[in-house]
Amino acid sequence: MAKKKNITAEDIISFYMDYVLENEKQPSSVYKFSKSNNFDEAIFYNFFNSFETLEKEVFNAFYNHTIRALKADKAYEDFNSRTKLLSFYYTFFEMLTANRSYVVYALSKHKNKLKNVSMLSSLKKSFATYITSLEIETIDLKQEKLEKIQQKTIIESAWLQLLITIKFWLDDTSSSFEKTDIFIEKSVNTTFDLLDTKPLQSIIDLGKFIYKEKVNMNL
Repeated sequence: MAKKKNITAEDIISFYMDYVLENEKQPSSVYKFSKSNNFDEAIFYNFFNSFETLEKEVFNAFYNHTIRALKADKAYEDFNSRTKLLSFYYTFFEMLTANRSYVVYALSKHKNKLKNVSMLSSLKKSFATYITSLEIETIDLKQEKLEKIQQKTIIESAWLQLLITIKFWLDDTSSSFEKTDIFIEKSVNTTFDLLDTKPLQSIIDLGKFIYKEKVNMNL
């Protein structure tokens, strides 16, 4: 049988996800993995230098699919920063839900310490770029160094918020993950209310929800 030639990075990612879900382990070698999917080993190395690199790109692929879906909606560009971020969250978690079996497999050993999981590092870089692109309004500190610190703090806080939401989603047993949707709405709105210096009611609202659901915030 002639080997496949028009293989993309997304094809290889799909092959890999199928393999680990069917075998519950990483392939033993790139050679065997490529051969079993009928493409040349060299094609794998055109995109990834190891399975570990590929694993990082799986979550980044979820991000890329999310951004493409958002940009396909003409109304998205007219949204304000808060609505754009909410749209990102809802779309991103739809993507995770569509691939939940793989995500649970990949993160099951790390879900209580997501902050240090290397396979999320590519996603973190892409998400930081996305947060910067939102041009979220902040306090005008009138000093460049302080502005940079403020922007870095926003990015790191947004990343921590995303990790907390992933952890919540992994533990969510509600129908259609409806509690995750509620958590997204409350946490994103609270973040923006804090930036607008109108925090009290949103913080109380989020606090009540977290207490009720007994959210484990240990990452």
